[in-house]
Amino acid sequence: MPKVRVIPSTINPITQLPHNTTSLRKVAAYARVSTNKDEQYTSYEAQVNFYQKYIQEKPNWEYTKVYADEGISGTSTKRRTDFNRMIKDALLGKIDLIITKSISRFARNTLDTISYVRKLKAKGIEVFFEKENLWTLDPKSELILTIMASIAQEESRSISQNVIWGKRVGFQQGKVSFAYSRFLGYKKVDDKIVIDEDQAVVVRMIYRMFLVEGKTPTGIAKYLKTQHIKTPSGKSTNWTKNTVSSILTNEKYKGDALLQKTYTVNYLDHTKAVNTGQIPQYYVENNHTAIIDKDIWEQVQVEMERREKLGAHYSSSDIFSSKLICEDCGGYYGRKNWHSNTRHERFVYQCNQKYKKGTKICKTPHLSE
Repeated sequence: MPKVRVIPSTINPITQLPHNTTSLRKVAAYARVSTNKDEQYTSYEAQVNFYQKYIQEKPNWEYTKVYADEGISGTSTKRRTDFNRMIKDALLGKIDLIITKSISRFARNTLDTISYVRKLKAKGIEVFFEKENLWTLDPKSELILTIMASIAQEESRSISQNVIWGKRVGFQQGKVSFAYSRFLGYKKVDDKIVIDEDQAVVVRMIYRMFLVEGKTPTGIAKYLKTQHIKTPSGKSTNWTKNTVSSILTNEKYKGDALLQKTYTVNYLDHTKAVNTGQIPQYYVENNHTAIIDKDIWEQVQVEMERREKLGAHYSSSDIFSSKLICEDCGGYYGRKNWHSNTRHERFVYQCNQKYKKGTKICKTPHLSE
């Protein structure tokens, strides 16, 4: 009969440390508040102070750091800078144990919660969820963790739905909100939308340059940049074609407001999409004082559409660009410099398609400037 000799374990399966070890566990904590409003700041500070003291009072724990994200949603880890830094530090061996208030503080996304816990567990790093009294190195923890994480995710979905419902009720009642920090020309005074005259000057200039001077959004953006005029965010002078175009097409500048232009596709990663008919929209007329006259605003939209149809053919190099059309072939007239190196130099307008590979295509005459 074979002789069996038992070799006792030397590692504690819960702590992943040698039995009767005297070395300290490197412990960090993670704190998060779900909003950055002033009234939540004390909660944020309290969590940081509590865990710092909590860790330092444990004789077998060595305080490492309190990682904290303020004003960031828990449904996604992408924008949680300190959370991601904590995971990286743990995998580098700087942390043995992470403590946090609850599963919902750690993550409201079930997949994220399980994924990160497993990744840490594979390296012998434990997470302790205080509210649930759950230690992740416990073999029985994963089933409970999966159930609790699913509940946290469902709670997040419910909160998201309630917020969306509240906003839509506001839309139906014609309640208009502005992203003042990223909107040029308006400011909030005593809960009212009023014109910021310093910024309104820039808005009117953009409309004038486009409609009267015939400038393109790209040309306007270049001019604003050379004049060191701040963008709507107020953080830089890096104007772009899209920024100018958005100002030229935003109905709020004529005193109206189209509500629910975008909608949330996925509450977990906060993906947004342009609302092209997926959900109702609400149009509020004469909601606030206009910066741009309604007739002028409408003329700009017509001109935008006209230029869009022209596509790459549109030019704003001079007053007649993209306005003269050849009756014979439908091409556009362009400005040509004749006899440029002689005393007979002059500028004329001629169909851009008049000659192709030396062959005369159309019979329309040139026009002298």
